[in-house]
Amino acid sequence: MSATQPLLQADNVSREFAVRGGGLFGRKSFLAVRDVSLTLGRAEVLGVVGESGCGKSTLGRLLLHLQAPTGGHVAFEGEVLGRMKPAKLRGLRPKMQMVYQDPYASLDPRRSVGAQITDGLQEHGMAKGAELQARAEALLAEVGLDPTHTARLPHEFSGGQRQRIAIARALATGPELVVADEPVSALDVSVQAQVVNLMAQLREERGLAMVFISHDLHVVRHLSDRVAVMYLGRVVEEGPAKEVFRTAAHPYTRALIAATPQLREPADKPLSSAQGELPNPVSPPSGCGFRTRCPFAKPLCAEALPPLRSLASNRLVACHRAEEI
Repeated sequence: MSATQPLLQADNVSREFAVRGGGLFGRKSFLAVRDVSLTLGRAEVLGVVGESGCGKSTLGRLLLHLQAPTGGHVAFEGEVLGRMKPAKLRGLRPKMQMVYQDPYASLDPRRSVGAQITDGLQEHGMAKGAELQARAEALLAEVGLDPTHTARLPHEFSGGQRQRIAIARALATGPELVVADEPVSALDVSVQAQVVNLMAQLREERGLAMVFISHDLHVVRHLSDRVAVMYLGRVVEEGPAKEVFRTAAHPYTRALIAATPQLREPADKPLSSAQGELPNPVSPPSGCGFRTRCPFAKPLCAEALPPLRSLASNRLVACHRAEEI
């Protein structure tokens, strides 16, 4: 891998799903992810944000080839995952790990946390015997838990502690990339910041690249170097996190930021947000998918799908009127 080659690269990735019985609108399929292109460098954090149903989680699974794209491809260290033989892809798995949203569902309630943390090590022949126990203890300590608790079952831990265990499991094989899919949304607000700070610390100490999927803009702003905003399966804005949050170029990004409560705002300040609800992805609007909720929409927005194009400051935006706005 050359110094200039990205660690991860998605080129025009799409994922189509069938709809049983043709769906309410007579269609037999819909695009959950549509022509998404992204790159991720080593030790870089890309935040992916958007409302529920916009395709964030599906994109995360596609990036790790846990689901195969129906269009486009994903390359890791310059090699296309979908073209690899199963044995080679399996050998690459230790380098690519995932942290799931729900720590209550992602851990087996009948097995000790130590055994689950070291599953990947055993599966890939990276440790055995007494070394497994030592590695489990070290990983628990690294995520801020008591290393003597490897024999305990998941129900003996709180939600925040379980997510730390899930993070330890993801780190066990020494990955270069971690995809974190809403890793704090199922946790109490009081422990969310602790887990986010832990992930930021681990990123710095291990030099991890990370795709951090979330609907919480505060979290994404805190962790991310770059941010991609998704709407109806498409990336509608991408750029350096500081620039996107300071001067959002897409109306949807502006609506997301305006709808995020600020600590310094008066409690009675009305929140500005996109009007209406996310359209049904089975029957999206013509042209720009956001036009039915956009205060800046013009006839052109209904006629043509805006391409994701370059603006200043290394920014990409899919909006016909970005310069005017």
